[in-house]
Amino acid sequence: MTELPSLRHFSWLSAEQEARLFYEPPQPFRRSGDLVQLAAALGATLYMPATRPTIARDLPLMARRGVVSSVLCLEDAIPDAATSAAEANLALHLRSLSAAQDEQPCDLPMIFIRVREDSQIARVVDLAAEGTRLISGFVLPKFDPDVGRVYLDEVQRLAAEAGVRFVSMPVLETADVLHLETRQSCLLRIRDLLDEYREQVLAVRLGATDLLAIYGLRRGRDVTVYEIPLLAHALSDVVNVLGRMDGGRPVTGPVWEYFASTDRLFKPQLRQTPFDVRQTSQLRESLLTEDIDGLMREVVLDRANGLTGKSVIHPSHVLPVHALSVVAFEEYKDAVDILDGLQHSGGVNASAFGNKMNEGKPHAAWAQRTAMRAEVFGVAAPEVTFVEFLQAGYDLLGS
Repeated sequence: MTELPSLRHFSWLSAEQEARLFYEPPQPFRRSGDLVQLAAALGATLYMPATRPTIARDLPLMARRGVVSSVLCLEDAIPDAATSAAEANLALHLRSLSAAQDEQPCDLPMIFIRVREDSQIARVVDLAAEGTRLISGFVLPKFDPDVGRVYLDEVQRLAAEAGVRFVSMPVLETADVLHLETRQSCLLRIRDLLDEYREQVLAVRLGATDLLAIYGLRRGRDVTVYEIPLLAHALSDVVNVLGRMDGGRPVTGPVWEYFASTDRLFKPQLRQTPFDVRQTSQLRESLLTEDIDGLMREVVLDRANGLTGKSVIHPSHVLPVHALSVVAFEEYKDAVDILDGLQHSGGVNASAFGNKMNEGKPHAAWAQRTAMRAEVFGVAAPEVTFVEFLQAGYDLLGS
């Protein structure tokens, strides 16, 4: 069988565009590579229902548009009565894609399967047959310390039988994670469980929609998850317990579920200046029309709160998430200076940009995370911002 190609962010750029936009371009990464690097590279993970009739056509197309991670959903995205049909449809398209790869290899995103029960994992693997090699892993819903062990054991067993690596991404979305009186105990038990399966767990995902549903809530397009204290406190505790730098694992940003604008209640969340100085005011208008400004604000807040990547449900979300994932030139230089300083004396030094202090030991973990993001998403050239990456993508790929 032909080995699946490596992945690389912004592979759709021309050589001239890449040279102009990047100080350090993104590096390729292997699907079977280091889990830390792979989690950092997830970016915008595009969800689609497993009932979709054009999966085999759409996944290569999405890869050419910059998607590097995808989830084919057999759970909440499909009606209960459609489960068997969805399994058969998913398997058919995986087999078709696998056969096509042997004839003429093409780019494909990492493919994860979101199941609804542990027994479904084996059925998917059995039905997919040779298409199993395209599966990077499984998304495990309603994850708690009890059902979680069953899920992880099943993924581990099937990977050993198939002679492949399947990674797991648990989704935290049950009441025990949200309710105050059970949250701490639940998260500590989940942490201990995930420690047992460290080589299998790629990242922890957050089911914001399901968590809000417990209280009959749904956030609007003008509200980020960080402006809903009930949810924000739970997300903070998840990162506190599971996302620690000393032995934790990446926690991904919750889903952004809006993709078409309606009348606004609040002001737009994108300043005009970055677009005006680059003569790209029309780009700003396009982003506002599609409600992308709310997504972009939440992506920035995700990173500030220790989250990595983003769950998305529409292709138009992918480019903004990735444009904001490119490491700014100043960020990169500060990170390099901090890491270089640790090899000598550490301590405090003024940034080369004359606008902040870089403290060796306190900023070391941040510098390491930034360096990893720079490896997979690249470093912007001096004076280049997210606006230029967005404009390049809109020019080539459209909205």
